[in-house]
This record gives sequence, C-alpha cells and structure tokens, in this order.
Amino acid sequence: MEDLIHKLRAFAKERDWERFHSPKNLAMALSVEVSEIVELFQWMTEEQSKKLSPEKIQKLKEEIGDVMIYLTKLADKFGINLVDAAKKKLEINEKKYPAEVVRGKSKKYDEY
Repeated sequence: MEDLIHKLRAFAKERDWERFHSPKNLAMALSVEVSEIVELFQWMTEEQSKKLSPEKIQKLKEEIGDVMIYLTKLADKFGINLVDAAKKKLEINEKKYPAEVVRGKSKKYDEY
C-alpha cells in the first residue's frame, strides 16, 4: 500500500494536480468510477454477471483500478490506513451480523 500511495502522490505532483484532489473532488470521482463498474453489469442477468467476456473483465480491472486509486487518495488525505479500516469495519459487521443469526439471510442488521 505504501508503494501505491507514494506513486499516486508522485503522479499527481508531476502533473500539478494536487490542487484538484480535495476530499470532495476525490469522493465525487470515486462515486463516478464505482458507477462505471455498475454500468458494466447494467441489464445483465445474475448468470451473465458471473460469466464476463475477457474484454469485460479487462474493463472491470481498469475500473476497479480507478476505484482503488481514488479510494487510496481519499484515505491518504486523512491518514486512514485502508487495510486497518477494512479490518475494523469487518469486526463491527461481525457483531452486527452474527453468523448464527443471519446465515442465509440478506436483511439489514436492524431487521433481525
């Protein structure tokens, strides 16, 4: 992660783009990139979404890369370690969604 963060910082600095990378702008760009992933699956059946063509998989990789870039840059702005944040959120979700209660169900935690 540290290598990626340093590369992203250098990339933006070399292009004088840091001034455009406010938290608001990064969050908006992240939202757009996630929407581009959604667009790849738009109108597909559940089964079709599981069997992407090599071209679609390549496009998905690129969009996931974009999401990772903007998410990493946003986290970096606030000194948030992405891996630690995900692990902590998983701990919270383990408490909200105990396996013995929610197994095989897809309701929100406050509906159990």
